[in-house]
Amino acid sequence: MMWGGNGMNAWGWGFGALIVAGVVILIVVVMRLASTRATRVQPTESTQSALPNDAARILDERYARGDLTTEEYRERRTALGLDTR
Repeated sequence: MMWGGNGMNAWGWGFGALIVAGVVILIVVVMRLASTRATRVQPTESTQSALPNDAARILDERYARGDLTTEEYRERRTALGLDTR
């Protein structure tokens, strides 16, 4: 039995295109979620120990340039939990 010739082919192609578009969208969504999770990596012990050193270095540089007064420098070192000199 025939289904109307070309009419069924148009429905078949349209449905197939929707399936392909859905698969492509699904892949894009999964890839974006995976990349977002990859960028939210927790700091390791080595990076956590480097953070206070970086903060101290930056404070020292700003103090040396004259951006901070001695009082501001000491307050910020105390706020960061760094030992005062």
